[in-house]
Amino acid sequence: MPAVSTRTWHRALVTGGAGFLGSHLCERLLDSAVEVDCADNLCSGTRENIAHLEKHPGFRFVDCDVSAPGTPELLGGPYDLVLHFACPASPVDYLRLPLETLDVGSLGTRNALAVAERDGARFLLASTSEVYGDPLTHPQREDYWGNVNPVGPRSVYDESKRFAEALVTAHVRTRDADAGIVRMFNTYGPRMRAHDGRAVPTFVSQALAGEPLTVAGDGRQTRSLCYVDDTVDGVLLVAASHSVRPVNIGGSDEVTVGEIARRIVELTGSSSRIVHVDRPTDDPQRRRPDTGLARELLGWTPRVPWEEGIKQTIAYFAAAQPAPDPAA
Repeated sequence: MPAVSTRTWHRALVTGGAGFLGSHLCERLLDSAVEVDCADNLCSGTRENIAHLEKHPGFRFVDCDVSAPGTPELLGGPYDLVLHFACPASPVDYLRLPLETLDVGSLGTRNALAVAERDGARFLLASTSEVYGDPLTHPQREDYWGNVNPVGPRSVYDESKRFAEALVTAHVRTRDADAGIVRMFNTYGPRMRAHDGRAVPTFVSQALAGEPLTVAGDGRQTRSLCYVDDTVDGVLLVAASHSVRPVNIGGSDEVTVGEIARRIVELTGSSSRIVHVDRPTDDPQRRRPDTGLARELLGWTPRVPWEEGIKQTIAYFAAAQPAPDPAA
């Protein structure tokens, strides 16, 4: 069920709005009669993700790098909600764009905060479970500070988000900003890109193509999957609240990466085999959120079982595959 807002928004800014999660947020806001400016430089998002929104009278696409000087002037507003979701979020993207990833967490967050401060808007930062690194406590609560390697290959993403959280918190403390932080865990669903380095889209695209599913390590590392509709519900509930503390949003079912791969093979009816490859550096062994705060503060719990979400994701990827050439 859609999140029920306790605030009334008229116009929202979604940075990174042409990305996987950003495009779903734009769509949900438009469905709630909120006008949306979608700011994206398309370094990892695509116009295809928002093509179905571009004829909506309340939607405007702004091609811009939110890390660049002059961004607040370019984004004229006025807004009463700023969702800062711009960031290369997949391993393929942030390893390809390390400096840009650091910039959007620092300069981009400063610019987005400046827009929110100018307009008196509610601000929400998209953070991540990666701030916990390879956690030493399980499940992860918001008051756990994490076990992060600040100089590893994944650090550009992890530290970008940790710095952005510190920056938002400083604005709350020193400028009384109306700003919150949402830490998302392993969101998946339609509009993800195949082979983007994340398990679900990679496995689904490999299974549909009849290719081997490449499971990192022994596959015993765990993830807690959360279907995109549930994540969007949680994000908008945090946005509609007055919380300034980080809030975990993620799935309650902890499953191994190996089990995800096996189930995707079964659900696709694929003949693909599973092969094991080297695990990436700093790949977390266990990942599951403690979502007690989201449940108590917002009444949020995920509703879509992970296998049902996988079925919907498979249907999306299957429909996106090019039709076979009968002459071939």
